Amino acid sequence: MPLSVTAEMQRAGIRRLAAIAGEPDWCYQQAQRWQQALAGDWLFLSEDPQLPNSVSPSALRNLLGQEFRHAIFDARQGFHSEAFAALAGTLSAGSWLLLLTPPWDRWPQRPDSDSLRWSENDTPIATPHFIHHLQRQLCADEQVLLHRQHHPCRLPPSLTLTDWRPAAAQQQQSLLTHFLQASPGIYVLTAARGRGKSALAGMLMQRWPGRCLVTAPAKVSTAVLARFAGERFAFIAPDALLASAAPPEADWLIIDEAAAIPAPLLQRLITCFPRVLLTTTVQGYEGTGRGFLLKFCAALPQAHFYQLDEPLRWRQGDPLERWVNTALMLDEAKSAADSATADALTITGCGRDDGPRLLALYQLLTSAHYRTTPLDLRRIMDAPGQRFIAAKTAQGEMGGAVWLVAEGGLSAALAWQVWAGLRRPRGNLVAQSLAAHAGFPQAAQLRSQRISRIAVAPDLRRQQVGSRMIDAAREQAQGLDYLSVSFGFTHELWRFWQRCGFILMRIATQREASSGCYSAMAILPLSEAGEQLSQQAQQQLARDLFWLQPLIDEPIPLTIASQQPLNEADWQTLAGFAFAHRPFEVSLPALGRLLLTTAASEELALHQAIIRRRPPSTLCRELALSGRKALLVRWRDEAGKLMQQLDAARCLHWKEAVAGLQ
Repeated sequence: MPLSVTAEMQRAGIRRLAAIAGEPDWCYQQAQRWQQALAGDWLFLSEDPQLPNSVSPSALRNLLGQEFRHAIFDARQGFHSEAFAALAGTLSAGSWLLLLTPPWDRWPQRPDSDSLRWSENDTPIATPHFIHHLQRQLCADEQVLLHRQHHPCRLPPSLTLTDWRPAAAQQQQSLLTHFLQASPGIYVLTAARGRGKSALAGMLMQRWPGRCLVTAPAKVSTAVLARFAGERFAFIAPDALLASAAPPEADWLIIDEAAAIPAPLLQRLITCFPRVLLTTTVQGYEGTGRGFLLKFCAALPQAHFYQLDEPLRWRQGDPLERWVNTALMLDEAKSAADSATADALTITGCGRDDGPRLLALYQLLTSAHYRTTPLDLRRIMDAPGQRFIAAKTAQGEMGGAVWLVAEGGLSAALAWQVWAGLRRPRGNLVAQSLAAHAGFPQAAQLRSQRISRIAVAPDLRRQQVGSRMIDAAREQAQGLDYLSVSFGFTHELWRFWQRCGFILMRIATQREASSGCYSAMAILPLSEAGEQLSQQAQQQLARDLFWLQPLIDEPIPLTIASQQPLNEADWQTLAGFAFAHRPFEVSLPALGRLLLTTAASEELALHQAIIRRRPPSTLCRELALSGRKALLVRWRDEAGKLMQQLDAARCLHWKEAVAGLQ
């Protein structure tokens, strides 16, 4: 074991990666030898429940904010990229991170269990593009100890570094002094992991003479902040803060990991307090704060921006951090040159074998979408059914990117089961939703591609680059029925998709937690069948908005059909609700038309919910029902009886048709 190397690492304040590739038993024996030779915590992340003292990669979030000496990451069954990066962030100076892998030559073709999280396959798949990428990074970095079974061990060369002492956190203390003297305003603090961002916020709470409040996407993520704030720590969830009649009295509102809170909620939160500190992580494995900075903070009037650069638990330029950032593409993307013009862009397809361009495409996506994580890197590199459009500058830089995912092609039987709420196969986000929620099972049978992400470099925005890439995607979509997109509805976004030829298919009545917007779906028809689907959906949405618009607190720019006759499509929807498992929310417009057609009694629970818009909790209490499930049973029963009263023969026809799906 490299004892002398470890002593040098401790003195220099650095950490290193040791990759151990071979047969499972051999790798485990090597890990045991390391553990016996070097004292430390030796946190062991593995998907193998038989290994003693191992922690599942999916449970690592419970360990964030803690510090360990030495750790082992078991990649012999699969490589959980976010857990690997997070584990590296918990290690103190002088630590080794052991990476156990399958035999080197066979690793790229081995099924990777982690692919079950992102490939939409029912069984693990091989991930050769990502594994070859990791192998290149491991070979290229001489600071990585590389030990392949039946090969000599490659030790890292010595680094001529001065002795390291834990940072005095001068940058952190300087910012703390500044915040303690801050006048009212909005302050934005960004940092990579391990820079003391949460500790700084906690010290501000602890030392501020008045009252401070902290809010965050989840209280568990504020553990470090709470430790430094001590007894002065006071947490309130974002939704609870906004629900209060008047905001609590406080001098500061600290919003930890602000990038993970929907922008509309942030916009409301920052107006409630005289001083607001927004902290967010850049270069993060949970997603990046760069999109947050570009889209939200740039629009804040007179915001003050600060950044922590100095790591506190290891030396600047640490070999482990450098390798993780390079291998998982966590470093900030190089922006397209300022001199680049939209006219000079070349827009082409980008294949899996074009490694450098694919990696540049991923980096551009991380700069525009803060929820892009290393999981998306794995999906881009190896998941089946992915397609990419790239806009390149004359200098070869990435100016724009579109990521498309194949959807549809379900059998008629499966599509109808999705419509009835009986099946939810993996994948097919829009195609399934158009069947299950909009009520069009044919949407899941037709072949389509969903635009998963679209990004344009900042200096090239508002120059039709996005629409040109959509045009290229349409031209390359041979044999498809439609392109689709799911997005958080804003009028600006909808105008973009509308200009590109998309037709709005459905809109939800509840805001998404991730975006704070109403989820909307639109398609661009490419075939006669796609055109027919879009026309039917347009007509139905115009009718349904009569019932949905009152539930949505912003206007949807479509003409609402005031005439509400009950038609055959409504009978189909009603049967799916009354005799199968279609949700109440997506059946509400048809149920409303049924109530109007039958002049139903005001005593019905359906009438109370839809016409009078009384909340389910109130109805459950007044009708002595045990909860929402019991109320749903009541609603379904009432719908079936109203259908029977209105047209017994048609009701029986549709009841039998729905029964045949089960």
